[in-house]
Amino acid sequence: MFNKLFYGAIALALAGCSEPQSTSNDTKVTENTKAVTETKVTGHDHAAMMEKAEPEFNWVVDRFADYRVLRYQVPGFEELPIKQKQLLYFLSEAALSGRDIIWDQNYRLNLTIRRTMEEIVKHYQGDKSSDLYQQFLTYTKQLWFAGGIHHHSSNNKFTPNFTSEDLQKLMSESKGAEFPLEKDESVGGLVGRMNDAIFNPDFDAKKVNKAKGVDKVAESAVNFYNDVNEQEVRDFYAAKKNANDETPPSYGLNSQLTKQDGKIIERVWKVGGMYSAAIERIVFWLEKASAVSENAEQKLAIDLLVKYYKSGELKDFDDYSIAWVKDIDSDVDVINGFIEVYSDPLAYRGSFESVVSVRNPEATKVIAAIADKAQWFEDHMPMADEFKKDEVKGITGKSIIVVMESGDASPSTPIGINLPNANWIRANHGSKSVSLGNIVNAYNQAKGKGLEEFAWDEKEVARVKKYGSLADDLTTDMHEVIGHASGKINPGVGTPKETMKQYSSTLEEARADLVGLYFIVDPILEEIGVSPSGDVGMAAFDGYIRNGMMQQLRRIKLGDDIEEDHMRNRQLVATWSYEKGFKDNVIEKRIRDNKTYFVVNDYGKLRAIFGELLGEIQRIKSEGDYEAAEALVENYGVKVDQEIHKEVLARYEDLNVAPYSGFVNPNLVPVMEGNEIIDVKIVHPKDFEEQMLNYAKNYSFLPNKN
Repeated sequence: MFNKLFYGAIALALAGCSEPQSTSNDTKVTENTKAVTETKVTGHDHAAMMEKAEPEFNWVVDRFADYRVLRYQVPGFEELPIKQKQLLYFLSEAALSGRDIIWDQNYRLNLTIRRTMEEIVKHYQGDKSSDLYQQFLTYTKQLWFAGGIHHHSSNNKFTPNFTSEDLQKLMSESKGAEFPLEKDESVGGLVGRMNDAIFNPDFDAKKVNKAKGVDKVAESAVNFYNDVNEQEVRDFYAAKKNANDETPPSYGLNSQLTKQDGKIIERVWKVGGMYSAAIERIVFWLEKASAVSENAEQKLAIDLLVKYYKSGELKDFDDYSIAWVKDIDSDVDVINGFIEVYSDPLAYRGSFESVVSVRNPEATKVIAAIADKAQWFEDHMPMADEFKKDEVKGITGKSIIVVMESGDASPSTPIGINLPNANWIRANHGSKSVSLGNIVNAYNQAKGKGLEEFAWDEKEVARVKKYGSLADDLTTDMHEVIGHASGKINPGVGTPKETMKQYSSTLEEARADLVGLYFIVDPILEEIGVSPSGDVGMAAFDGYIRNGMMQQLRRIKLGDDIEEDHMRNRQLVATWSYEKGFKDNVIEKRIRDNKTYFVVNDYGKLRAIFGELLGEIQRIKSEGDYEAAEALVENYGVKVDQEIHKEVLARYEDLNVAPYSGFVNPNLVPVMEGNEIIDVKIVHPKDFEEQMLNYAKNYSFLPNKN
């Protein structure tokens, strides 16, 4: 529920399968061989990819609508031992094998729509420079980025700038296309079946609707529920809950809840269940990864993950999570499964995601130094002692180099992750926190012009340019390592998703942000050698207020409320702090040349305000105070100052800066000698379209309707 810190939370403020083609003994790059797969498997056109390697690294590869697409580097990959390269390759194939799942989870017609559009891209024989085709291509790229017809951040449906008739024309001029037709269905029938989903803005308008006073299940288009309403869902899981169970499973995490013959049932995502075809491929590659694992602890975790995918039992997932937390010595690591619950309006069901990585030993020293002081941070939290943990257990932190991302982690990616989510596992066994170092570096290499536009003066700009990257890293590290691991829930109080309901994710992210902000200016960071100056904290304060009050508003349409949890959290913290410090002019609203700025005047008092809000949010979580949670989020995190919003949009339009960024992944290409992988090469795709078509060709395992 609270494992991701997205770029923008703090950081942006600162700144069909293939047969083997060759089994010869020559050393060459080929399709995956029988020795690798033992069956028909996905594969790339490896030789062609090798020819596309570029001597100059281009960070930005595409720009469309409100998105830009970047690439990230994988430093040090070439020097890794072959066994680790094999492990990373197998885990990456497992990650990509689950890609279809997130599309179907996001919306029931997404796979049909995506495959229709992809067939046009592959086979269209008309004028590709025409306005119609370019509008079509923009819409298709939006689909690819969002994993469906709803915006990845706002959850609102986006509609194309062409008509249903235009779509049929494009399809008719795509000779040889194999559209996802149902039995005896015509192309016109397919267009009619997709028509409302694509072209009607009021039909299934929101993927996730957490608005106050609505049936959040019935009004959300996400494909986690079918023919049930919010109260039925809550009653279904309330009946399962055992108040005396101190190690409760994460009910609903890996299933769709639906009615069958009038009875509510769970369709479990497992081998032999829902999404079986894709999960079988994930298991296939995980089993190969297990065979080349680095040590017994890593092998145990991978094997338990396989067991969970085969059984679908949540107890098996808990066993896996515990084993995964205990595996702290492996350099290679993987997150793979149904993890995030942001896309469930009731915070039960996990979206599929995977992040494959290798440890960055030098950068890990900083995050490890923070983790080593976890008990000190807990003891010095600005909250009531009754809400603090007596003993902080098993927190490990590291910086990682991402090798592959998939599902809910791609193309839009977090910059920090903290897992597992189950509170009892975290309390009894610990947690892992990671900073995605090469992802942050890629963002830094492709920064926009927002700082100069919204910072008050050159002093503020200079401070961010000098200390901003370090402030990014430290606030991310403390958000993940210390923030999410801090505090405790009072005995007898339910989980946050039960007590705070739709506000749980927003407040948890605010709580973790506030921990990072409160301690970023503390002398302890200089004492442990991770920060050179209090100016680092000042840069973090400036950027957070600037972003929370203004800059992040470029991401939503004028007149809309804030829907996304991280954005709600940032506005909540900033506006509550502005109001709380208004009398003392702690944060000042200034106007210059008809432009608005928010300037921090007193960093000490602002830190105290952050501490006060942190203490209150921890109290709300610890006591399960729903009314206070609702008041905080609804009063400070949802509604937008329309005049400020209009101004922000106008200023960003002049800057021509894309509000959202995401990534293409590198391609991992095995080098074969006979039946053996003797090396794995990193080859970067030339553009977004190339990667999406490659994924569609090689990792489409699910039927159109699941």
